[in-house]
Amino acid sequence: MGPKVAMQRKKALLDLIMSIRKVPDTTQVKPIESPKDAKFSKGRLVEVSSDEDGLKGAWFAATIVEPVGKDKYLIEYQALRTEDDSDFLREEIDTVHIRPCPPQTIMIDRFKKLEEVDALFNDAWWVGVVSRVNTFPKYLVFFKDSNEELEFQHSDLRPHQDWINGKWVTPSKV
Repeated sequence: MGPKVAMQRKKALLDLIMSIRKVPDTTQVKPIESPKDAKFSKGRLVEVSSDEDGLKGAWFAATIVEPVGKDKYLIEYQALRTEDDSDFLREEIDTVHIRPCPPQTIMIDRFKKLEEVDALFNDAWWVGVVSRVNTFPKYLVFFKDSNEELEFQHSDLRPHQDWINGKWVTPSKV
């Protein structure tokens, strides 16, 4: 990700934080249309990120357990377990680190070289670029932040999308 995209993401996150307001609960489920509607309800499936070293850029599947104050939620990870492996890990997370799960996309037959993808690795989705299409269904994916290249099965990749200003945006192809 170049500096321009990083600044756009940072601005979008700041805009989201500044615009979140409490909205009344409704019984009707409706899609999130704008940041002001970005209240996460109990039981909602989401993805959460972290600022911890080694985890930046990773998005983990989780469920909203309950709100725990202004702009903060208790979440339960879908795959991460407690140290004693007795239960799924729970953690309080700021809304800046929470996004809805991306919408299901049409299944891609094959990814192309240089296509931006999310790769499922170590229980999280990481943004990478297909650096080589191996014998189908395998791909080499390069991760710029860690300067690593790993092989993935087609089933462990999805088209990359960004959550910007309360909407899912597919990166434009150059």
